[in-house]
Formats: sequence, C-alpha cells, structure tokens
Amino acid sequence: MTGPRILFVVDAGPSVGGGHVMRSLTLARALEAQGASFTFVGPPAVSELLDAFAPDAARIAAEDLAAAAVRESFDAIVFDHYGLSEPDHRAMAQGRPVLVIDDLANRPLGADIVLDAGPGRRAEDYNGLIRAHARLLLGPTFAPVRPEFAALREPALAWRGEPVQRILIAMGLTDVGGITARIVERVRPRVTDVGLDIVLGGAAPSMAGLAKVARRDQRLLLHVDTPHMARLTAEADIGIGAPGSSTWERCTLGLPSLLIVLADNQRAAAQAVAERGAALVLDVADPDFEAAFDRAFMRLLRDPALRRNLATSSAALCDGLGAGRTGEAFLNLIGTRKTK
Repeated sequence: MTGPRILFVVDAGPSVGGGHVMRSLTLARALEAQGASFTFVGPPAVSELLDAFAPDAARIAAEDLAAAAVRESFDAIVFDHYGLSEPDHRAMAQGRPVLVIDDLANRPLGADIVLDAGPGRRAEDYNGLIRAHARLLLGPTFAPVRPEFAALREPALAWRGEPVQRILIAMGLTDVGGITARIVERVRPRVTDVGLDIVLGGAAPSMAGLAKVARRDQRLLLHVDTPHMARLTAEADIGIGAPGSSTWERCTLGLPSLLIVLADNQRAAAQAVAERGAALVLDVADPDFEAAFDRAFMRLLRDPALRRNLATSSAALCDGLGAGRTGEAFLNLIGTRKTK
C-alpha cells in the first residue's frame, strides 16, 4: 500500500526569498521518511531552488497555481505562500486535508492544521482566522529543521563560548537588497585573523562584488547554494543572519547570533527571540543601523559570557525535531480522514 501523496504549494522569488521552499522541503522530507510522497508547485523560482538543493524532488513550475493544483492527483495539500488565503486554500484543496505554514496571522486560512513556529505566537492570534476544528501547532517546537542540525546539536553546544575563530554570515539565499555585502563590509575591518563563512544563493546581488573581495582577502570563504549549512553553523562561533526559518537552525545548534530584521513580517518573531535572551536583534530600517550594528557586533565578539548565555537560551528554544512532529500530526489527520 502506497503512502499519501502530498502537494506543496510554495512561493519564492527575489522579494519573497527562499525560506518558504527550504522549510517546506524539510517538512516534505520528514513526511517522506514516514511513508508519504510529495510534489512541489510554485513559480519558476521554486524550481530553481529545488534544482540546487533537491534535484530529485518532483516539481511543477506554474504561474497559475490554482490550475496546476487542480490538475494534480494528491491526497493532501500544504501551503507555504503568504499571497494565498482561505478561498484559495479551499479551491485548491477541494475537500482534502490542508496544512498551512504561516508566520503572519493576518488573513483567514482554510486549514485543518496551522504551523506557526514564532516563539511569541499565541492561539488567540488566530481567533476569527481559522475554522473551529483547526489544530494549531505553535512555537519553535514544531519548526521544520533539517535532521542534520539535530545530529550535530550535542557537540556544537559543548564548546559554545570559546574564542571566536569563525563567523557565519547568512542573510538569506536571495540576499535582499544586497544586504550580505553591506554586512561583510561592516565586519571585515573589525576582525583580524577570524574566518568569515559567507552563504549566498547563486543569483545573489552581492555575489560579484564579494567574489572580488574574496580573491584578495583570504579570510572570506563564499558558500554558494551550499548543502553544508549544518556543518557551517556548528563550526561557527558567531552567526549573523535574518530572523527567518534559519533562526531555528541556529537555535538548534546554540549559535550566538546577531539577527538583522529585513522585512516587517520578521519583527514580531525577532522581538520574541530577543526577549528570551536567545539572540541580539537589530533592524536594518533603523536610521542608526550601522552604528548600532558595530556596537552589537563588537559586544558579541568580545564577551564570551554573553555568547554562552545566548547559546544556552537559543538552544532551549528549539531542539531541531519539529519537522517530524509536524509530519506525524499531518499524517495522522490524513489517516483519520481516509477512514471516515
């Protein structure tokens, strides 16, 4: 007997980033490990990311997502797309079980299960936005994190707070507004013999300029569409990144981090992480951003006690096992529906 076929409707692009694809792919792999199969549907940027990170994954590049979903044969559907709401979910699912991955709690959702990993999210935030029977999976306990992060958790946590030898700069695969190069140029003059691991997508705006810098500055290592994010995070002593889904990867490995808010929808989660003492947080829209960044970065660089505290608090937020928990909940729902 074959397992359920699950359709993922996912968004990606220069303004949206690649986080929707990466966290959905993590959930898809967890479902696959429990016997399901999956297909991705999305704009061409989704296929480009899958080509880089999961070339074996079935996918359909479609501008008309609704038409593509209706054509496909599937048993359940996952949405990770902020541009879709309840009418879209209902039309595409056609009565099949629905899981919606969300961070916003700002629109009606046609979901049987909602996954919102934000540490500050409360059930009442979804009052009036979901159906009465819908189940909420809230908080980093359910965050989809690739299994290789949890596998490295124990050794990584064992030596947090050691002298800084490597800094991981990962501002998102799409490098919105060329933010990666901007951050690297703030960091370079403030460190001496520290290695800089810089993670970028292949089409990142910062790529050409940073490639030139790396040729003359041997401290810089560029990692383009890297499959080794878990190892890089485990080996780093400080992380600088955006507060998207990769936040939970850093927390799983207790990486002391400076989070840079790049979009409005990141602020609430970033603030919640900061309130729990799990990261330092800055906003790129702050008119004093560059001076604030310099102060926060130097504080993180020079204070081992701060790094240890951040490591402990961030690791307590997320254990990296959320994809399995979410996958199990969704498959249980699918199985229950099939027996009715």
